[in-house]
Amino acid sequence: MFSVTNRQKDLLSLIYQYIKTAGYPPTFEEMRDGLGVKSNQSIIDLLEKLTSARYLKRNEGARSLTILPLGYEILGEPALVPFLGATSAGMPIEAISITGQWHPCSVHDDRIERLQEEMFMLRVYGDSMINAGIDDGDAVLVQTKKEFVSGEVVLAQIGDSVTIKRFISQDKPPYVYLKPENPSYSNILIRDNVELKGKVISVLKSGYWKSIT
Repeated sequence: MFSVTNRQKDLLSLIYQYIKTAGYPPTFEEMRDGLGVKSNQSIIDLLEKLTSARYLKRNEGARSLTILPLGYEILGEPALVPFLGATSAGMPIEAISITGQWHPCSVHDDRIERLQEEMFMLRVYGDSMINAGIDDGDAVLVQTKKEFVSGEVVLAQIGDSVTIKRFISQDKPPYVYLKPENPSYSNILIRDNVELKGKVISVLKSGYWKSIT
């Protein structure tokens, strides 16, 4: 872990508090005002240090900052994850974009606390994953990934729609497919129009995050 200066921590804390209260990350102007500096370069230098140390992630766009798990550890604050919208545990549905909503995500699971990738929350509608412990109306925590292991519960995009199913890869037909955890639903074969977007790592039940079965 890289050391963090007081000034870097001040900016990280400012970003955290802004997301927590406003619902989205601050702009350069808002960061300048918060730290009492006049130039964007001062903010850029601090952001580069924080991203190099894996405390922060920057994407394209004015409000594209994401605090990573190490950043929350430095601050001693619970994680804030974006609530991106809704997905289906049934037939694939069109993704619903919800902007400006971030939620505290206090997770007491060492596996999750060590994650270095971006996470987000989705609301699930449908009953195709009930045997995995995901019920209609539950919120799930998704970790963005590029590589997946057979048996993982995943968020999959099928054309313009999204769904949650269990990813299965085997050496016999149907070889690679998405499996529901409810016998009332059929498997979905993975074809060119299917893209796995992330792994479902936890489900919110009665105010507590629980592992996926």
